[in-house]
Amino acid sequence: MDDVKAWYRSKTIWGAIVALGASLAGLAGLAIDPAGQETLVSALADIGVALGAILAVVGRIRAQKAIG
Repeated sequence: MDDVKAWYRSKTIWGAIVALGASLAGLAGLAIDPAGQETLVSALADIGVALGAILAVVGRIRAQKAIG
């Protein structure tokens, strides 16, 4: 693996977060079926990518040195 990506772009990370959340929800009496978990993983991964893009733009705007 030579490619590097940010953690928030990883569906594996989001899948683990959703699985943990679904497990905790199950303990609280709420059930999330596998199809719902898959949809949630995809949505959270998309949100993570969008937030990463926003942070990149804000970081560039706030930067005090030119790219060079």
